[in-house]
Amino acid sequence: MSLELTRNFSIIAHIDHGKTTLSDRLLEFTQTVAERDSQDQLLDAMDLERERGITIKSHPVSMYYNAKDGKRYQLNFLDTPGHVDFSYEVSRSLAACEGAILIVDAAQGVEAQTMANLHLANEQELQIIPVINKIDLPNSDLPKVHKQLEEIICIPAEEAIPASAKNGIGIEDILEAIVERIPPPQENPDKLLRASVFDSIYDTYRGVVSYVRIMSGTIERGTRIKLFHTAKTYEVKEVGVFSPAMKKRDQLKAGDVGYVIANMKSSTEVKIGDTITNNANPCSEPLPGFKVIQPMVFSGIYPIDTSDFEALKLAMGKLQINDAAFTWQAESSAALGFGFRCGFLGLLHMEIIQERLRREFNMDIISTYPSVIYEVTQNNGEELIVDNPCKLPDTQLIQEIREPMVKVYIMTPAEYIGDMMKLTMEKRGSVENTETIDDFRIMLTCLLPLSEILIDFNDKLKSMTKGYGSMDYEHCGYRPDKMIKMDIMIAGEPVDAFSSIVHRDKAESYGRGLCKKLKEVIPKQLFVVAIQAAIGGKIIARESISAMSKNVTAKCYGGDISRKRKLLEKQKKGKAKMKAIGKVNIPQDAFIRVLKND
Repeated sequence: MSLELTRNFSIIAHIDHGKTTLSDRLLEFTQTVAERDSQDQLLDAMDLERERGITIKSHPVSMYYNAKDGKRYQLNFLDTPGHVDFSYEVSRSLAACEGAILIVDAAQGVEAQTMANLHLANEQELQIIPVINKIDLPNSDLPKVHKQLEEIICIPAEEAIPASAKNGIGIEDILEAIVERIPPPQENPDKLLRASVFDSIYDTYRGVVSYVRIMSGTIERGTRIKLFHTAKTYEVKEVGVFSPAMKKRDQLKAGDVGYVIANMKSSTEVKIGDTITNNANPCSEPLPGFKVIQPMVFSGIYPIDTSDFEALKLAMGKLQINDAAFTWQAESSAALGFGFRCGFLGLLHMEIIQERLRREFNMDIISTYPSVIYEVTQNNGEELIVDNPCKLPDTQLIQEIREPMVKVYIMTPAEYIGDMMKLTMEKRGSVENTETIDDFRIMLTCLLPLSEILIDFNDKLKSMTKGYGSMDYEHCGYRPDKMIKMDIMIAGEPVDAFSSIVHRDKAESYGRGLCKKLKEVIPKQLFVVAIQAAIGGKIIARESISAMSKNVTAKCYGGDISRKRKLLEKQKKGKAKMKAIGKVNIPQDAFIRVLKND
């Protein structure tokens, strides 16, 4: 297909605004998928995506459309996730497009992640086609959404296409708009091979499969290619397109979106965002936009059975090919044995990776409490980056600890503004700006510590606003604060799996809660076991597990009372000796129960 008849586009939207349903209708209308193979959430290949109703991975597909002008167009569609944790996936897919369909829910209007994804598209200078979806709902409000489009995101209301993906309304209008409004791809005049890798997967039999957008030149079987990031060369074994299954082609040329299989066998050989060029006649510089993504949240992942360590290592390598934002390195813990320190973009990202390890690779794993990266200045002026509480130096050696901050954009109905401000204050944050969006909703711009929004912030926001609130966040540097390391000691021995870096004002309540939880899950011993939360040498919380009792006087059926006293005294001495030399072996399921509850 010529460049003039090719269109590359993506769909961006807030979660649950109908992006996946619209994808299904486009595939049906263009007859890309036979009716017998059609199903809901066709491009969501993972069970997890179907269960949760979210898109996790980008899914490219090539469609052919006979337009009203009599020409046949090739439409390369790159499906994208909607959640803020997968924004890197979205940015890589948008870099391979010339245009984007922006979906807005006719009932809910513009949301926080609508804005965030629109900013990503504008950074790539894409042509935006606004679509107002779910117009068939009884509570849809088109005038309100038109007003929001003009006032919030500065798009003329008359450009918006009314549609209902569920009922197939407006699908042809959307396809015509793609053909008319999105410009065709432009090829570099030198016609040297430049292909951008926007995703990749690992195939057990064929190795690494790279998803590429050809910016200029052609690539075919037998071509010797070079990757800019690693400077390694490979021979291409197969090229093809997605329809939506992988389909072999003789070659891919400028404007095409497809896949390349070369003789890559290792997870470290390909980087998302890298540039592929011809080894014999390479281009002088890589395509712009490649960057190594920095994780925001860290957690330890350990195999429950230590013999699974190598299998887990192999599984993580394969997952990293498919998810460039996921990082890992080996570490060991006195309590949990050998495992890995893993980096994620957010809590949902962490949850998805753990679930994929369990489902796709049958791994039995346990994860430690999530933490963020702290910057530490020592008294001698040395700077440290700490992503694991166990690596934090002693308190007397630390001059300052800086924690990562995020700017959070909260969209909420005006009646809940008081609740949102209260929630922000509880999480050690501040409200920097309040902006009225329309007659019903406002947007709060808040500054919060990243560690405070990790666990339950979004859940509380949804609960307080009855599901109408939404949020998006971006990293905005570091701020010094009263952060301290809290250790949990069981029978006087610190357990590194439960160590955490917390704010001094919240340390006591967090310590008490964790000690209570541990008291419930650790089995009784023959002696009293103390569970203590400590900051340095100071104990801030304590719970005691009482000793198992044994009636040593049961065999005494009479006689002098001194005989019973003698037996009880002997037992007392034995218990004291046990307490002095006894060790508590914490069962694996106790770690699992506590860390899962956290």
